[in-house]
Amino acid sequence: MSTAPLVLFTGDSITDCDRRTDPEGLGDGYVRVLAPVLAAEGFRVLNRGVSGDSANDMTRRWEADAVAEAPDVVSILVGINEVWRPHNGGAHTPTADYEADYRHLLERLPNARFVFIEPFLLPADEDQRTWRGDLEDKIAVVRRLAAEHGAPLLPADAALNALGDAAALAPDGVHPNANGHTALANLWLAETAALREELAP
Repeated sequence: MSTAPLVLFTGDSITDCDRRTDPEGLGDGYVRVLAPVLAAEGFRVLNRGVSGDSANDMTRRWEADAVAEAPDVVSILVGINEVWRPHNGGAHTPTADYEADYRHLLERLPNARFVFIEPFLLPADEDQRTWRGDLEDKIAVVRRLAAEHGAPLLPADAALNALGDAAALAPDGVHPNANGHTALANLWLAETAALREELAP
């Protein structure tokens, strides 16, 4: 078995990106962009994103998808479904429940290092702008957890919105296109440089 450090990416559709129909298991999103860079640095990469997942959904598959893999680094991007679902006929997720589920995920991997990615929204219409308050509450949770763990935090919401052309990055406001995934991958590399240098074989 390889002893190369394992980086496991997990979360919702933004991470999934059809990875389960990809022979390499990477999908066609930011994990695909990052994989060759990480491989060249001596890391192994696994994508365990599942489209539609919330943090609570992730708790139900965490043992098989993450704990059993014994990853060295876990990169997590989850939270937009908790924000989106109430506007699409689904149930509202209180921020306290989101935080409790997120903490449960982290507690199950006491030996792993984490990379936290803010959930983000690049509003495509006026309705999506009304999601901002709930999203900010979820982002605050992710920032707090990153600070508690002394872990890299990707300020994805601020960074992607600062690029100034939401439609050119995520036409529906939520799911990045190729340009958006490249921007997210570049941000991941910038924010994890010190961690990768520390763990590289």
